[in-house]
Amino acid sequence: MKSADLNSRRQFLSAVALGAAASSLSVLTNPIQAALPTLPTHPPLSPNDADKWFKDNVKGSHRIAYDGSTPHDGFPVIWTWAFYLTNNQTGTPDGDMTAVCVLRHSAIPFAMKSELWEKYKFGEMFDVKDNKTQAPSLRNPYYEPQDGDFPLPGIDGIKKMQERKAMFCVCDLALRVYSGVAAAGMGLDSDAVYEEWKAGVHPGIQVVPSGVWALGRAQEHGCGYIFAGN
Repeated sequence: MKSADLNSRRQFLSAVALGAAASSLSVLTNPIQAALPTLPTHPPLSPNDADKWFKDNVKGSHRIAYDGSTPHDGFPVIWTWAFYLTNNQTGTPDGDMTAVCVLRHSAIPFAMKSELWEKYKFGEMFDVKDNKTQAPSLRNPYYEPQDGDFPLPGIDGIKKMQERKAMFCVCDLALRVYSGVAAAGMGLDSDAVYEEWKAGVHPGIQVVPSGVWALGRAQEHGCGYIFAGN
């Protein structure tokens, strides 16, 4: 094959690949763009506090980061609990391990108080059902779980896992995007809704610039990576 023909073929294949990638990206972004006229206008979150949070709290011989990108029936929290349970069973005390659970994308409501779940219908918005009624949940079932919230009894929720020094953080970028979507749908001010959501994050859950930023930082601090979505 002549050099000119080979170059033309390569250019053609590159153009096809780029077109396919652009098409896929459009499919992913258009639903949000259609529902969200503008993002909240506050300046980006400073990473300083979040960086310090990692430096001060990631400790021990055994370190893991869970990528909680979807609710997945509470498994981002369940696997955090399982990490502590099974390390204890194999002789590792809580003080010699750290699990970082990164709540991003559609798992962000796990970080927020039940009042916001009821007001903004998070169960419907993020497809989280109340296991007792099978209706969209009007409360956060995984912060302080009730009987039946998890598939098995005895699984600790976020609050109890925090007491054992497990780390939970939530994606600020997703808070901005989804609060903007909610505000647009309800005819509310997007900045005000974003501030309300951020203020409604449970104590001890760190707001980070983005979930993928946090996953990168966790790995820089020696944490292995496990996908906890579905």
